[in-house]
Amino acid sequence: MTENNQTQLGNTLWKIADELRGAMNADQFRDYMLSFLFLRYLSDNYEAAAKKELGKDYPTNNLFITIQKDALELKIEKKFRANQDNKVIAIENTVNIPVSPLRKWYLDNPNDIKEFEKQMRRKVHYVIEPDFLWENIADLARTQSKELLRTLQDGFKYIENESFESTFQGLFSEINLDSDKLGKNYEERNKKLCNIIQTIAEGIKEFDKGDDADYLGNAYEFLIGKFAAGSGQKAGEFYTPQRISDILSSIVILDSQDPSNGEKKKIERVLDFTSGSGSLLLNVRKKMTDAGGTIGKIYGQEKNITTYNLARMNMLLHGVKDTEFTIHHGDTLVNDWEVLNEINPSKKLEFDAIVANPPFSYRWEPSEEMGQDFRFKSYGLAPKSAADFAFLLHGFHFLSKEGTMAIILPHGVLFRSGAEEKIRRKLLEDGNIDTVIGLPANLFFSTGIPVCILVLKKCKKFDDVLFINAVDHFEKGKRQNNLLPENIDKIVETYRDRKEEIRYSRRVSMDEIIKNEFNLNISRYISTSLDEELIDLKEVNKKLVDLDKDIAKARDTHNKFLDELGLPKI
Repeated sequence: MTENNQTQLGNTLWKIADELRGAMNADQFRDYMLSFLFLRYLSDNYEAAAKKELGKDYPTNNLFITIQKDALELKIEKKFRANQDNKVIAIENTVNIPVSPLRKWYLDNPNDIKEFEKQMRRKVHYVIEPDFLWENIADLARTQSKELLRTLQDGFKYIENESFESTFQGLFSEINLDSDKLGKNYEERNKKLCNIIQTIAEGIKEFDKGDDADYLGNAYEFLIGKFAAGSGQKAGEFYTPQRISDILSSIVILDSQDPSNGEKKKIERVLDFTSGSGSLLLNVRKKMTDAGGTIGKIYGQEKNITTYNLARMNMLLHGVKDTEFTIHHGDTLVNDWEVLNEINPSKKLEFDAIVANPPFSYRWEPSEEMGQDFRFKSYGLAPKSAADFAFLLHGFHFLSKEGTMAIILPHGVLFRSGAEEKIRRKLLEDGNIDTVIGLPANLFFSTGIPVCILVLKKCKKFDDVLFINAVDHFEKGKRQNNLLPENIDKIVETYRDRKEEIRYSRRVSMDEIIKNEFNLNISRYISTSLDEELIDLKEVNKKLVDLDKDIAKARDTHNKFLDELGLPKI
């Protein structure tokens, strides 16, 4: 699918969402819209794999089944015909009903279903029964079937509990198909869902996906961004703007010791401990594969249940198999994820790349016992008023010796005193802060404050700290400022080659940072003020003399005209 078609598809789906949500706000309708898109993706992928698996046995004609009419139906039809024709005529007691190819195969081959599904689990990692495939759901919607709502409910439960080998329990837990927002009773809700699904089905059908397996995944990402823009303050809970995501992703896939060597060939494990909808993790994966590399496994953690479900759907929508990712629903600061709670250093799970966009200056309540937590013990606890360094230290603890961590934080972490100064000081003294990147204000949906990116490493090559001041490099927007591709390229290239440029970037020695009492405020190291322009007095004098000559010449010419007219001269 071309980029233009992809944008048109995204805009079409957004228009559908905007028109159909009715009494729901954008946040509520988002979950319905994205879940239906997810079901469409699973169905497309499954049916394509089934066709390949069955080969010549995949039904292509006679796609109908013959069923018996019940006695009551026959009696009514005979009575109707008799009233119409004044005589009883022969009535056939069977009817042909069209079915999908896969349903036809299931009906014709009941003894082979178990083995077929076993093969499908091995190859595509999941199974969906024909009743719950998008084609059937869309057909129920098109025909205004009264069974649509029940079929959807059964289908969602089936996908959660039976489709995948690994559990996807609660995947649709936030999708309330019995919501009063859809209607006051079953009939109204069913009718509303028929309208929504039929409109989505028709909207998607207009676009040819071609060979692009990610076309629905890309549409999903587009809609997440649009819903985030309409959610204002709430958007920070689940979405990192694409351009900022590009910076973090491009940085962590570069060689950790010397980024100028280019991208890594493989990242064993990547982590985002505040993963939101998973977009940032997927961007790392895309950057890595585009560069010809591979990622072993993706790990994410998310506290918000709705966003956690979005992330799991997002992974599958982008072709990440259920065995290739693990998203945990839990509290990062409490560290309730068992795989990250191993005290034994030899068994600790470590990551080659860590990215994060945690909530800015989040208020938390650390206990005294938490001060002895293996993540914070050597540094101290972040203050209650701002958990920024608590998030940072959590991720940093699990960073491998050859890994890179890039985290978005508010500017305050660079200069705030007290407990944060102590943490910042130890990270600097241990040589763990590699780069400080200042970004423009008003880049996020959730806040207008300027933010920074800290790049951390456990075994960095360079003794200095690279400062990049990109605060003035952006495109001004009406509601939000935007980073242009050239702005992003400049940041990444400066980091990669450790370039120095007047008023933009500088490598600062630890001696200078110590003299500044470990304050990392970018303005202390990079001056943004313009040099005063030197004035050439001789050149200025020459221009004034020439100007006087021009004035005198113009006066003489003017006086000649006045003399001819008999008027007094000036």
